[in-house]
Amino acid sequence: MTPEDVGARLAAVLDVAALETGVSGGQAYARATVDVPAQRWREAVRVARDDTELSCDFFDWLSAVDELPDGFTVVVHLWSTRHRHGLLLRTRIPRDAATVDSVVDVFAGADWHERETHEMFGIDFAGHPGLKPLLLPPEFEGHPLRKEFVLASRVAKPWPGAKEPGEAEGGAGRRQPMRPPGVPLPTEWGPQAGPSAGGDV
Repeated sequence: MTPEDVGARLAAVLDVAALETGVSGGQAYARATVDVPAQRWREAVRVARDDTELSCDFFDWLSAVDELPDGFTVVVHLWSTRHRHGLLLRTRIPRDAATVDSVVDVFAGADWHERETHEMFGIDFAGHPGLKPLLLPPEFEGHPLRKEFVLASRVAKPWPGAKEPGEAEGGAGRRQPMRPPGVPLPTEWGPQAGPSAGGDV
């Protein structure tokens, strides 16, 4: 099946005429992309797996994209080991109600991916057996892959380049670090430099 055929087949089986379908990538790496309503998310993943013409039996990955005021796009990539075609499913959820159905009961491999997406974006997956922290320490606050999350490294480490091409490499020609609102000075947070606890080596 061509990527266009894969997208058309999923839309036909789901019987949703308004589904947006397209193709991502090019040539040998092209794959179908299908946008489904959030309320049909789990059903679309199940249909992609169970339909004999699609037979997307391999779960590849799941993540999200922060679209700022437009909410979040949750994305899953599936692959058919029998027919050797891929399918990229996407759904959009609002920022103030960032919840979509879990697909762990369809693909057990989605467990880790949903936990990571929950932790990094703050998206809830209804029906997931346990959205426990996966990568971040328990005391961490916030969701680091949301676009409003402040990257404090730009405060602690000066910008390495000159302001404009041709400016002097040192002194007044160098860019000064800008401190975003709410981020403390580097001297006010983090471990302070001091003598080694083990003494001289």
